[in-house]
Amino acid sequence: MARKIEYSVVVPVYNEEENVTLLAQEIATAMKNMPYEMIFINDHSTDGTLATLTALKDTHKTLRVLSHRENAGQSRSVRSGVLAAKGKYIATLDGDGQNDPADIPALITQMTRADAPENLALVGGRRAKRKDTVWKRMASRIGNGVRKWLLKDEADDTGCGLKVFRREAFLRLPYFDHIHRYIPALMIREGYVIEFCDVGHRNREFGVSKYTNFGRLIVSISDLRGVIWLGKRARNPHGVDEV
Repeated sequence: MARKIEYSVVVPVYNEEENVTLLAQEIATAMKNMPYEMIFINDHSTDGTLATLTALKDTHKTLRVLSHRENAGQSRSVRSGVLAAKGKYIATLDGDGQNDPADIPALITQMTRADAPENLALVGGRRAKRKDTVWKRMASRIGNGVRKWLLKDEADDTGCGLKVFRREAFLRLPYFDHIHRYIPALMIREGYVIEFCDVGHRNREFGVSKYTNFGRLIVSISDLRGVIWLGKRARNPHGVDEV
């Protein structure tokens, strides 16, 4: 009898034809002793990503492939994967190969340990030694600092795609584009506990980044205002009792 799936590894991809084969194999190796599935969400790629993923289903029986009919961005791809997931726990990582799937078990262990806080909902990866350009690291450091100061979200590296969280908790969050950068703040808004864990970071071997520093800056100004507003409009009952 097949084991019940406990963990769903969700990977959003857009034009990552050269990365998905190795990434799928690395996920399979990292999760081989766990009841898991991996879900790749093809965000309407214009290269051979979808064809490559479809062919990989013959090799990886735990692989599921979802494909957007139109390009909708990373946050929508993550949400599509979470909605389709069968696992209680979701692990996310970027499709560019810079996150190492070998780090996923450590985040799962931290999330599910016996003495974990009862309302622990997220363990976020924190890239210990980033392999990005100097300018990208500098922009990220400034952006993380401003966001952490304004939102009090405890996150030093919210841009790390490697996270493990409870599916139920994620689905309680208000959805908007670029939500993937504000999951820690929104988890805290809902009264959950979040933690972090140092993870590795690798050079991008194939393809090109889908973001620019200027592009991130423009959208982050609007997003920050929105998340600050959401935080001010939240009241938490700290539990509900049926009587």
